[in-house]
Parts: sequence; C-alpha cells; structure tokens
Amino acid sequence: MTPEGETGAGAVREDTAGVNTSGAGPWRVAAVREAMAGAGVDALVLRPSPDYRFLGGGEGAFLVVTRETVAETADPAGVVPEGARRVGVDPEMRVRELFGLAIEAELVPASSVLAPLRLRKEPHEVAAIGRAVAAAERVLGQAQELAWFGATERAMAHRLRLLLVESGCEEVVALRVAAGEHTARPAPAPGERVINPGDALLVSVCGRWGGYCAEVARVFVVAEPPEDFEAMYSVVLAAHRAGLSAMRPGVPVTEVSRAVGEVIDGSGYGRFGAAHVGRGVGLGPDEGPRPGEDTVLTAGMTFCLEPAIYVPDLFGARVADVVACTDDGPALLGSCPHPLLVLDR
Repeated sequence: MTPEGETGAGAVREDTAGVNTSGAGPWRVAAVREAMAGAGVDALVLRPSPDYRFLGGGEGAFLVVTRETVAETADPAGVVPEGARRVGVDPEMRVRELFGLAIEAELVPASSVLAPLRLRKEPHEVAAIGRAVAAAERVLGQAQELAWFGATERAMAHRLRLLLVESGCEEVVALRVAAGEHTARPAPAPGERVINPGDALLVSVCGRWGGYCAEVARVFVVAEPPEDFEAMYSVVLAAHRAGLSAMRPGVPVTEVSRAVGEVIDGSGYGRFGAAHVGRGVGLGPDEGPRPGEDTVLTAGMTFCLEPAIYVPDLFGARVADVVACTDDGPALLGSCPHPLLVLDR
C-alpha cells in the first residue's frame, strides 16, 4: 500500500524525443518491473484499458513499460528494447493491433503481470469506487420515481441510460431491465415486453465514474409481488448477508461462494441458484478476485457480491453490491438493507 495521500499516478509529460512519458507512481512502476522480472517479461505494451489507466496512461495510443522507461507513444516498437524476448500485451488488444505492433518477440498476456498487482486497491481507489457506487445508487433511486406501468423494458432502459449520462457516468458498461418471466434469465437484454401490475422487475446499472466502475442491482415489484416471490427474495437477501459476512481477510474467495450456496441450497431453491456470485471491480467492471480462483482475501480488495435465484418461466431475483474487504471485516460501499421496493405507478 502507498503512503496516505499518494495518488499513484502523476502528470504526463512529453520528453525531447517526442514520446509522452507517463507519471505513474514510483512504487507502482517498481512493483510492475519486479513482477515483469519474475515472469521473464522484457516489456509491456498496453492500449487504453484498465491496465493502461493503472499505470497512469493519459492520451497516448499505447503505453510501453520497460526496465528503464514508462512511455506513451504511437510507435511501441520504437520503445521496446532491441533483443526483447517476451513482451506482455494488453488482453483487450485487437488482432489488427497485435499484427500492427511489428514487434519481433513472443507476445504474452500482460494480465499475467498486472492482474495480481491490481487485486488490492489503495485507500484513494476504494474511495473512488465508493463514489461510483453512490452515483449508481442515485440513478436507481431516481428510477423509482419514473412511470413504469405500460412502458416496455427497452423504453425504461433508455430512460435509465439518460439518467446515467446525467449523473456523470463516463461509460455505461451494462444496463438491464427485466420484467415478469424475463427476470428468470441470468443476463436478459431489455426487449419489448410491457411492464404490468403484478410484475417483478430486475434493474441493474454498471458504469464508470471518475475512472472506476461500480454495479448496483435492485429488485422491484409493480403494485404487488407475484405469488411466492417474497419468500424467494428473502432467500436471496439471506444469501447476500452470508456472502457479506464471509468477506474477511485471510478467507479464500471460494468461501464467499460456499457461504452463499449453503443458504440457497438449504432453502430448497438450490437448483435455481446462480453459480456466479460475484467478481472483483475497480478500474474494470470484471476483474479479480473471482470465486472460482484460489485467491485469499486481503484488505483493499473490492468485490461485487451478486447472489441470485432464477426460477425458469416464473421469476428471478438478483441483488448486486460492491463490498470492500478491510482489516476490520467487510465494508459495504452502498446502502443496506434491501427491502422489496414496490412501485405504485
């Protein structure tokens, strides 16, 4: 962790050779170079992406990290050292970009070097993620005031997108509105389904504010809940509490999945529980730690906890919140608890 107040990314300047030199914090650059040496990687070539922003990238076409320099440039081949044998490239890079690099070296994913370093957030990063969560929650708060009766999923998704833009959202990563039987699908795309009284609604927004990502998902019902829906939703909330309690330093992230699964399995909804219970968030919307990995939680990790139950052809419920793992235990970065929200119009 860096000393309190250090930003981890400084200004970008242009040197006399016409190459923009990034000002990523010295501690971060040193950690990256140490990881590069351990992985036998001679240089990193990054395009604008979460990895690029992690190392202080600004406006350059590419960011190149070597043992001697960190530079933004339009010509990465001119910065990569001659004789480099292994070069880490951004996993988001397109095939055309890879061929256009003209680098004669073995190309490997840069994530092998950077992903472990991005797991643990600095205090200022956790604070930035918290601000992103607050912005997402404000949008869903405004959503409760909209007129839902008779509108389509697609129309309401459009209204939410406008609210996200007005909130200062820099990028809308994902936006879902599902009504009635469509809530029983894990990743529904908003369609022409009309929203009617008696429908359950799943509404989620995922976006980037201030460079950092957050997702929040909430469950609404229109006028009144469907039969048996409240009982199922109470199980999702219990699974959420169990997963939240498990997020402590020293606990393998797979224990979060186990805690969530035990609640859902014990309720009788086991075969309808979502296998995916969350993932890390930060500069990107989907990063480590992931429940399928053997990562051990440490203070500074941020995780989107999202237990869900999907009952085919009937309804589903999913709650998503961002949680920070701290030395004192889990810290929910948004609001809680989550009562079933009844929309009256």
